[in-house]
Amino acid sequence: MLNNYQNKRRDKTPDRPRVCIIGLDCADPKLVFDRFADDLPTLSALRQNGIWGPLRSCNPPITIPAWQVMMTGCDPGKLGLYGFRNRADYSYDNLSLASSLSVKEPLIWDLLEQSGPEPYTSDSSTLDCSPPEEGFANLGPSGTSDCCSIVRGVPGTYPPSAIQGDMVSGFLAPDTVCNFTHPPELADEIRSVVGDYQIDVQNFRTEDKDRLLEEIISMTRKRFTLFRHLLRTRPWNFAIMVEMGTDRIHHGFWRYFDPRHRLYVPGNPYENVIRDYYRLIDSEIAETLKIVRGGQNTSIMVVSDHGARALEGGFAFNEWLIREGYLVLKEGARIPKPGSSDTQEDSSVESRLQRIALEPSMIDWSQTRAWGEGGYYGRLFLNVEGREPEGTVLPDEVESLLNEIEEKLAILPDDFGQPMGSVVYRPADIYKEEINGIPPDLMVYFGNLAWRSIGSIEAVSDQGIIHKESPASDDSPSATQIAPFTPSLYTPENDIGPDDANHDWDGILIAAGGPIQVDEDFNSQGRYIENAKILDVAPTVLRILEQPVPTSMRGHTHISACQ
Repeated sequence: MLNNYQNKRRDKTPDRPRVCIIGLDCADPKLVFDRFADDLPTLSALRQNGIWGPLRSCNPPITIPAWQVMMTGCDPGKLGLYGFRNRADYSYDNLSLASSLSVKEPLIWDLLEQSGPEPYTSDSSTLDCSPPEEGFANLGPSGTSDCCSIVRGVPGTYPPSAIQGDMVSGFLAPDTVCNFTHPPELADEIRSVVGDYQIDVQNFRTEDKDRLLEEIISMTRKRFTLFRHLLRTRPWNFAIMVEMGTDRIHHGFWRYFDPRHRLYVPGNPYENVIRDYYRLIDSEIAETLKIVRGGQNTSIMVVSDHGARALEGGFAFNEWLIREGYLVLKEGARIPKPGSSDTQEDSSVESRLQRIALEPSMIDWSQTRAWGEGGYYGRLFLNVEGREPEGTVLPDEVESLLNEIEEKLAILPDDFGQPMGSVVYRPADIYKEEINGIPPDLMVYFGNLAWRSIGSIEAVSDQGIIHKESPASDDSPSATQIAPFTPSLYTPENDIGPDDANHDWDGILIAAGGPIQVDEDFNSQGRYIENAKILDVAPTVLRILEQPVPTSMRGHTHISACQ
């Protein structure tokens, strides 16, 4: 069943611009522009006929808020988003999960509804789907009607908004039973087109690599198939899809292909998995371009929200704060409660340590001055008197305490005793204009993203650290092994499951078609651009679509870069 937007078809007229964005979450410039470049003919052709280069992510470089930053042109400070979960107030236990309702600034599709150009609907019966003769310099027709958008899988779009067009929520939608589309009846159409639609790969931090790979490939093919279906059957001026498979393949398989990863083993059976997956992505993009190319006025952009890098391991942030005397636990806090579901196994450690989530109820707030949150980066919060319920840090002591902690973090060693190279930011120094929500007091990138921040702590019995249960033997009759309590600050990987990669600061930007045309002098390689930022995407899209750029957007347009 097709929705009513199919009835808005109009004749082709080549004087209306449109933009199609293909988002590849976590796609890394080192792979796309260098290591895998010869295996990616479609992306290489786009580069040769347009502009390309690294796209600097936001701070923090996390899927959320990065896609919201890209779609609004506003930084995380203005959006009040500092990760997937954010403090809802100054209590100790009220974290809210980011959603479409968290974003108060207009996104690209919101702005186009207000004053956008008129759309064109591709007619597959007359569309020229032959391969381009000379790359993809000239792309797509456009036409007439009210402005319409196609939004497929952009993170942070659940619950779906009632946009003028079609929306399929991103991976934070709980499942396909909930209302994950606009209009709601689009869900039935999706099932008729691709069968069981995959919101995301389930449990992608897993040791079952064969199952993981199969799910990633299946998800990617279905999602591109759906996007092409929407492009063929809907009128649109602006269309965007985001594929999460690139992120999941990095987290699951980076150690198997990167010789610099400390767990890399040459000749392993998964050594070519990431390369082969990028080839699949390139072929899916080629099929998609057959639908949107055809004239002078469609621009194609291929972007990612951040890059990827080998994960060295995890740094136990709260264990360090405990060791330094900033964080104090209640007596017995490390002893797991019977039947607790918060226990996690550090699966790559020889001793198989057992970790438990640090809950606010486990902390002695009357003696605690600071605590941290785990994740891609460390978020440090001070326990400030008059701000937090049981604050201990006087307001006039905040600055000196932050300086003290910052200096200690900057000289942290890694597990070999070498400088870790951590980087520490204060929100007021990076968000110059506006800070909304409740940001961390310090934003800590351990090893400048080489290490994850580990928020959990090691579990103990009355005698010492609890190790993972192991089969009883003559030498070890007890299934639960006990060791002296000496908590480590380093874990070989993520504390929420096997993880090979962390995020990196630079994503990718490739743009071609429409007004993005390079001079003849650059036709062999396209035009490489430096210093492009994720904030630049939204104003560039609006400029291509000949729409005004709001003063709230902090980025720059890159149309002039190719002229």
